[in-house]
Amino acid sequence: MDKYKKIISEILEGLTGLSRQEILDLIEQPDNPEYGDLAFPTFSLAKTLRKAPAIIAQELVEKIQKPSDFSKVVNLGPYVNFFIDTTKLMEETIKEIIEQGDEFGSSNLGEGKTVVIDFSSPNIAKPFGIGHLRSTVIGNSLYKIHKFLGFNVVGINHIGDWGTQFGKVIVAFDKWGDLETLNNSEDPVKYLYDLYVKFHEEAEKDPALEDLARDTFKDLENGDEEKMAKWQMFRDISLKELKRIYDILGVHFDSYKGEQFYNDLIPETLETLINKGITEISEGALIVNLDKFDLPPILLRKKDGATLYATRDICAAIYRYNKYKFDKMLYVVGAEQSLHFKQVFKTLAIAGFDFSENCEHIPFGLFRFQEGKMSTRKGNLIFLDDVIKKAISLTKEIILEKNPNLQNKDEVSKQVGVGAIIFGDLYNDRIKNVIFDWDKILDFNGETGPYVQYSHARICSLLRKSVAEEVKPDFAALNSEYEDSLVKKLSQFPDVVKNSIQGYKPSVIARYLISVAKEFNRYYHYCPINKEENPNIRQGRLMLAKATAQVIKNGLNLLGIEAPEEM
Repeated sequence: MDKYKKIISEILEGLTGLSRQEILDLIEQPDNPEYGDLAFPTFSLAKTLRKAPAIIAQELVEKIQKPSDFSKVVNLGPYVNFFIDTTKLMEETIKEIIEQGDEFGSSNLGEGKTVVIDFSSPNIAKPFGIGHLRSTVIGNSLYKIHKFLGFNVVGINHIGDWGTQFGKVIVAFDKWGDLETLNNSEDPVKYLYDLYVKFHEEAEKDPALEDLARDTFKDLENGDEEKMAKWQMFRDISLKELKRIYDILGVHFDSYKGEQFYNDLIPETLETLINKGITEISEGALIVNLDKFDLPPILLRKKDGATLYATRDICAAIYRYNKYKFDKMLYVVGAEQSLHFKQVFKTLAIAGFDFSENCEHIPFGLFRFQEGKMSTRKGNLIFLDDVIKKAISLTKEIILEKNPNLQNKDEVSKQVGVGAIIFGDLYNDRIKNVIFDWDKILDFNGETGPYVQYSHARICSLLRKSVAEEVKPDFAALNSEYEDSLVKKLSQFPDVVKNSIQGYKPSVIARYLISVAKEFNRYYHYCPINKEENPNIRQGRLMLAKATAQVIKNGLNLLGIEAPEEM
């Protein structure tokens, strides 16, 4: 649609007094095809021209000489409505998609700009819980979308590898653990997690364990060699397991610098904040009072000298800006941390770090099973690895039932099972809570990942069965409402991608892909393709199908989902 928007901006520039960019920013795509393909609202001109928007729209239409790219230009109320010549749109869209292939929908929007995305960030010494899935898949999709739009993107996994909880793990390991058992365990991370759970069970009987854990972490902060060696061992074991999960999910990071990395930088950071005159001592602890901003104080250093998550986040933000000179830094973290980030960003701002204006928290809702919210301490954490294995297993059962002769069943089951989990998350508006429902996410006929993947595979099968012909496609003959509706939907993909980063919502792409799949299946039902007798029409319809498969593939890739060619 970009070409047509540019034409409209050139036409209206001299008639409205607005710049081309201002006009481009105002142009809309009506939901109802009766209102045209593109529409220019005249509300913004009412004040300067001192006329009703509907009158302005009418006068503009009277002055416009209709370009050949449009079938008609009319005004419907306060809008100037442009109807694109369907034959031209059909031919140009299909050819553009096929020629650009995997690059269709990409742009140089972010050229010269750097975006840092902090996402996933699970804790070490614990299995990867389902609760960290949302941050992982939302962040990964935002990473891919920004890269697709030309941004320089840095993906950071701010591993939770520091804090009092690791004092607890070390205490638990010293009291009830065994190095030989750990080394020989089939699941060493689960072994460490069980010790962590046991610590909390025992601490309820003996509260002195909590003090011991705090003292142990303080020793860690002070560089105790024996405790640091255990911490490093736990971290190495955990990272190996985490990377195995990330490989299955197809997730990539440019940095695994966790909280501990900033430990040596914290004294300098605290000194900077103190010298800025924004800190004070309260009951022996170092804080920044944020009362005048209607925020509670932010605690930087406890009375015993231990630092906190907020301290490390402030330190990390300063380090990252110095290293990457980012234009934006996004924190893909649950909504329950909104207050924390308001405090961190405000502290950076009053300390004079202007980059704080470009830091943004991207919140999301909770992930729930019917059992309710998960708790790590009580030991009822739902492990992502178990969920993935179950999704793949259930998918394979469905494939064996529907297509028992399929080659590479295991690989396809993995692509579809993992894709179902990711799509089941990203289809929802990120701020809403997600209820995990196996029957729903694996439905091949519902608004799910498998449904979109199956539509792609169905097109690939159609293309494999078609006979190559050296004939010219007759795009003018592709004039049914089904063909027209499908190609218009495909032409919207570049705008959909751009719109998805406006509110940092991959759901915009996920929901668009559902609509593309539905449009294609409707088109496929009413418009014969390989059975069409006219070879020119047949070739045109095959090219439309091929373009549809390409758009679905590109969209799925931006969500971090594979597009199998057979299912």
